[in-house]
Amino acid sequence: MTRTFAAGEAAWREHLGTLRQVVRQELVARQLAGHIGAAPKRILDAGCGQGTQALRLAAAGHDVTAVDSSPSLLEALRSEKLAERIHIVEADILEMPVEGVFDVVLCHGVLMYFADPAPVLDALAARVSPGGLLSLLVRNADGLALRPGLRAEWPQALAALSGTAYRNRLGLDTRADRRAELTASLAERGLPVEDWYGVRVFTDTAPDDAPLPPAGELAMLLEAEAAAGHSDPYRSVAALTHLVARRNTDKV
Repeated sequence: MTRTFAAGEAAWREHLGTLRQVVRQELVARQLAGHIGAAPKRILDAGCGQGTQALRLAAAGHDVTAVDSSPSLLEALRSEKLAERIHIVEADILEMPVEGVFDVVLCHGVLMYFADPAPVLDALAARVSPGGLLSLLVRNADGLALRPGLRAEWPQALAALSGTAYRNRLGLDTRADRRAELTASLAERGLPVEDWYGVRVFTDTAPDDAPLPPAGELAMLLEAEAAAGHSDPYRSVAALTHLVARRNTDKV
């Protein structure tokens, strides 16, 4: 994570396991699965946080390196039973002391904390092997006005219609990315987008502390979110955009 995120870390940890966070993590895992496949891969999770995705991928048999700058979030990851299968590194995302390139590089919920995304994209692109994947989860600037609009927060909605800056639910001033611009930036780095998805189309306005519904209702909710996240026009206005890009084989 970044120094900016550190100011909201306590609030982030407080809401782990709530509806909005579970929907995010479950949808991203499902969307990734079809691209990664079952064969063991060498995976880098850059900005891993508490390690939700890293743990799932390690459980599936992949060789996972998890990098984050937060000692407390990494301590939470180390406390998990499966952590012994993960190479855990405490470092800033721009200065990752890891060797070589990876079959899959993840960077989820990090880009919004950098005023300039270019150095982060450069650092990530340098770690993707030829033919490898980069998975990016970003705040969706194209749908930025939807949440405040649905909550009748008109000044925020009007500002979001023309800008990319916003204050997130952790109380931090951050920025969103437009899919077309990010797609072009990735292509410039030899990483054309293979597919993209929306995350949290229906549940983004849920309260921060909204608990999980009963299992049957949660299953239907996730099915609806997954379908909307694959479908136009719904995915275009989701709270988050998940892009999966594949490194050109002639790029190093």
